[in-house]
Amino acid sequence: MTTLAPILEPFFTKRLLAERRASPETVASYRTTFCLLLRFAADRLGRSPSDLDISDLDAPLIGAFLEHLEVDRHNSARTRNVRLAAIHSLFAYAALRAPEHAAVIQRVLAMAGPRATRAQVTFLTDVEADALLASPDLTTWTGRRDHALLAVAIQAGLRLSELTGLKRGDVHLGTGAHIQCWGKGRKQRVTPLTTTTISVLVDWLDEHVGPVDEPLFASRRGGPLSADAVQHLVAKHTLTAASTCPSLRAKRVTPHTLRHTAAMRLLHAGVDTTVIALWLGHERAETTQIYLHADLAIKERALARTAPINARSGRYRPPDPLLAFLEAL
Repeated sequence: MTTLAPILEPFFTKRLLAERRASPETVASYRTTFCLLLRFAADRLGRSPSDLDISDLDAPLIGAFLEHLEVDRHNSARTRNVRLAAIHSLFAYAALRAPEHAAVIQRVLAMAGPRATRAQVTFLTDVEADALLASPDLTTWTGRRDHALLAVAIQAGLRLSELTGLKRGDVHLGTGAHIQCWGKGRKQRVTPLTTTTISVLVDWLDEHVGPVDEPLFASRRGGPLSADAVQHLVAKHTLTAASTCPSLRAKRVTPHTLRHTAAMRLLHAGVDTTVIALWLGHERAETTQIYLHADLAIKERALARTAPINARSGRYRPPDPLLAFLEAL
């Protein structure tokens, strides 16, 4: 019997599900990683996945797999690092269960992923957010559902999985109105609601009557909306809103953009970044620093405060490049 299958199966059933109680999203990501890896290794080595051994998945093969993700599947550096993290997790689990392959395991664990370029945070201005909220057709059931979903997404800043996982019982509209959800790392989070969002949800819940364990934003068949469905409806309503708000045409708006929008609104309101981190469910407060980098207005105000008292007002203007060249001679 090979050593891979007896390690891979308990890695999922015992380590991820029983011990770590990993979220369905984490399990799905790891599952996809190893399906891709095993198919790649089987094609490369000419053996079925069930016949593969830990020693077959050595550092050169893992390196070739990561290159395959980049070249053939056009994955970003961030995606490749996610795949490598899943592989590292399996090999760390295998280290104590297959000591005879310690050398191979240590070489794989020593592999480092490529540095990912951090893209500029995209968020909606107040005008753009209002245009997006006004785009659903409120004369239809799906339009009213989409309007309520967009309102919650922009105000609460939930992740896509948190948004699709909301139940009717997660909404509390009495004193101290809030939404509760299970976030990343199985952490429960409570997010307060504004008066406007409360009004939208009251109307939606009055129309969308059902038990507390029913999805808050259901599909036509009554089940929860899929991630693809939410991404599609956000793209559709962004296209509609762009007809009245042209600046939206230059932005790629996704459900995560709405999460960024919620964070930037809090930042503009003067909320401390540690509070924003709690609001968004970030593991570390440092993660919220990306919003400080994205907010040009904050940088402008900082520049104004640090200008010398006797300095003339205005921006720095670099010298003419031709004159600079001559003067440097």
